[in-house]
Amino acid sequence: MLRYASAPHWQNTLRGNRPRPSRLDPYKPHLERRFAEGCTSVTRPHRELVAEDAPVTYQMVRAHIATLRSCPPQTPPPPPTVRQVTGWLTRHPTALSEEDRANLKEVLARCPELDTAAGHIREFGEILAERHGTMLPTWIDAVDVSQLPSLTGFALHLLRDLDAVTAGLSLEWSSGGTRAP
Repeated sequence: MLRYASAPHWQNTLRGNRPRPSRLDPYKPHLERRFAEGCTSVTRPHRELVAEDAPVTYQMVRAHIATLRSCPPQTPPPPPTVRQVTGWLTRHPTALSEEDRANLKEVLARCPELDTAAGHIREFGEILAERHGTMLPTWIDAVDVSQLPSLTGFALHLLRDLDAVTAGLSLEWSSGGTRAP
């Protein structure tokens, strides 16, 4: 009551909702590590702490283990979307952020076929950017050997009019956009 009587303002009588320190606090990291290792019972970690002469009770350990059980396990981040991976594959490597490069490297490490496709995509991008149409037949042969369905289909369509595609990727001039009459 003296706290209320001696307070100049009513706000001074409020106590913060701070958690009080517990005798279990120094041992919580140990309990959390054991819980993460799969020891979800109360008895074994309690015995371990008592063997270390920790001043804890069974009820204290049980209450903390109960809070660990009620917390959902940390879920891994969602996998990247197809659109994200496509963007990482089709953009110039220098246009990717460090995070995007790391994510792409991780995705390619998990899927050898995608890693092979990424190599073909990079090579095709170089052919386009540097206008090396004469390298196109070699690229088509490499794609054909890899037997990646989508790229193989794309390469077969390029073969239908290889001379025109090669000229379009080799010559410095262009007829510009065309529109239907």
